[in-house]
Amino acid sequence: MARIVMKFGGTSMAGMERIRSVAERVKREVEAGHEVAVVVSAMAGETDRLVQMCREAAPLYDPREYDVVVASGEQVTSGLLAITLSGMGVKARSYMGWQLPIRASGHVSALIEDIDVAVLDRAFAAGGVAVIPGFQGVTGEGALATLGRGGSDTSAVALAIAMKADRCDIYTDVDGVYTTDPRIVPRAAKLNMVTYEEMLELASVGAKVLQTRSVGLAMRFNMPLKVLSSFEDRPGTLIAGEEAVEDTNMERNIITGIAHDLNEARITLRGLPDRPGAVAAIFRPLAAANINVDMIVQSVARSGEPSDLTFTVPTASLPETVAELEKIKDEAGFADILTDTDVVKISAVGVGMRSNAGIAAKMFDTLAERGINLLAITTSEIKVSVLIPEAYTELAVRVLHTAFGLDQERVA
Repeated sequence: MARIVMKFGGTSMAGMERIRSVAERVKREVEAGHEVAVVVSAMAGETDRLVQMCREAAPLYDPREYDVVVASGEQVTSGLLAITLSGMGVKARSYMGWQLPIRASGHVSALIEDIDVAVLDRAFAAGGVAVIPGFQGVTGEGALATLGRGGSDTSAVALAIAMKADRCDIYTDVDGVYTTDPRIVPRAAKLNMVTYEEMLELASVGAKVLQTRSVGLAMRFNMPLKVLSSFEDRPGTLIAGEEAVEDTNMERNIITGIAHDLNEARITLRGLPDRPGAVAAIFRPLAAANINVDMIVQSVARSGEPSDLTFTVPTASLPETVAELEKIKDEAGFADILTDTDVVKISAVGVGMRSNAGIAAKMFDTLAERGINLLAITTSEIKVSVLIPEAYTELAVRVLHTAFGLDQERVA
């Protein structure tokens, strides 16, 4: 007998037919003797609809009331799944975030502080299934709090850690993690195992399988994750520690995957004075406004002359970023602000980079051979990312996937 958390995404809960299919999966685990907690997302598209209604109600809405509205989607699906399970003869009950409680701080992108699982222990002891709405918790003042887009993944992982689960299964509309987007590269291969670090990097640079926060949390507490399909009974992808992955796959590729992220906007500040503190004066107000800056490139002709500073931000943050920069333009002393949203970030990720030189050079050469210009570069211990014109997205992903030996041979 195992204690498991099963998390189902929005496409898995999109309508009663799919909810019944989810209930069948849960019932199978219960009949196998496992203690099961289920975390559910809102139906596909429902959160977007609720967010849009908030925007229509008032452009500058109260974050507290926003959370009240958008948290309702998960409450609906948790209740419907509990009803469906009960109708199948499975003892099930839904528990809202405040009923456990899942304590969180802040609004819109709240952080989980603690989860009390005593209620769940009692439910398991009585042979029941607990159905919990993802994406939500409760503040110290008793107000609803939401965890940000994709927050149900974080809910599931945090719950699994709190209840000392044996594993956390993430059911979604794909059957695992692939070497790249199969819609771009039909030869992309499904990965049997991925390290936490690789998944964290892949999630942060465009792979949309899991929320970045959830992977970081799983890595911190060494909670095994498995990405599975809600629609097919096929082996998924295990996400675990590096030792576990290497023990089962000694000859894995140096590069694990190629990711792309279209959610990038490039900003160039021209004529920035060459003086100490000039760059800090740019990024200090952006940090205060909680704007995430990614790639940074500064070009200086010669000492003492003005320079150009280029950096990237999420596309959704571009208007706010420009507004903040306009406020400090005179003080910072730069001449112009140029923006470009027709860019894409392409990343090669793999723990093998630690012990293999020349990965960046091979990536740059491969792109240069196809006439693809690099606009910015950033690296980490297991990742190389480049910013290129958006028009070259699919070509860049395909040629890099081939160059790093990730193409899967077709079966005749």
